[in-house]
Amino acid sequence: MIKYNPKNWFKLVVGIHKSDTLAILWKELLYFFVFTMGICYVAATYFPGSMMLENLLTIYSIIGFVISLLLVFRTNTAYDRWWEGRKKWGEMVNDARNLAAKLSVLDLKESERDFFNRMISNYVFAMRDHLREGVVMEELLLNEQEKATLVEKGHVPSQLVKMIYAEVNILVKEGRLSQEAYITVEHTLNNFLNNIGACERIKNTPIPYSYSIFIKKFIFLYTASLPLALLEFFEYYTAIIATLVFYILVSMEILAEEIEDPFGKDENDLPTSELSLKIQQNVQELFY
Repeated sequence: MIKYNPKNWFKLVVGIHKSDTLAILWKELLYFFVFTMGICYVAATYFPGSMMLENLLTIYSIIGFVISLLLVFRTNTAYDRWWEGRKKWGEMVNDARNLAAKLSVLDLKESERDFFNRMISNYVFAMRDHLREGVVMEELLLNEQEKATLVEKGHVPSQLVKMIYAEVNILVKEGRLSQEAYITVEHTLNNFLNNIGACERIKNTPIPYSYSIFIKKFIFLYTASLPLALLEFFEYYTAIIATLVFYILVSMEILAEEIEDPFGKDENDLPTSELSLKIQQNVQELFY
């Protein structure tokens, strides 16, 4: 996730970052400019003063309003997914701290204290990687027996919660954790699974394919034929205007695509790696 100063307008306006849509789309913008220049040439050469072209501007004004509504809905939907993912990771930070704080004050053996410290942190890192390409066992703090237990499992985070549950139940049986305290610990562990379930729902439910295809085709057809409506007023400058409109509309779609899956490694995705390290540090401070 990119950190920046939102008050530094000049730097944001004149600077071109690699995540800027201008840096992403410059080739497409060049191709589109050449394409619209060709349309302008054909229309001006072979259809000069056509009555049909003169009446297009009103129609395109109405279509432009419709496409703006579609893009607003598209952007808001994508941002809602990004923000919900951020809220779930914020809840994960709180739940990990709560669980560590509750367990750290118990009469634990050194091996048990080490176990809970490792497993709470392991769960967060496993959750992060599970929402990306998959859990990397080498990045988790596991002994050989624990690694052998998890290596063949399809959903590592839920297995880690199961292992924590098993250790907590031992504390209950030995009387070192009361039933009242167990209820609060169980509630926190349930939140672990609820959080990853919500994140999986966001990741595995992208915008419907037909809707995405429709928006892309709509944008291209609208911008590609826009010169026909503007040529009478702006002549060959129409190509510049149409390219600018293409840049704005396509940029909105690209930004929506980038943030609708917020758990990856793109620069505008959530800082899940930083949050994982922060949780690990907080948990370790509570146990030691």
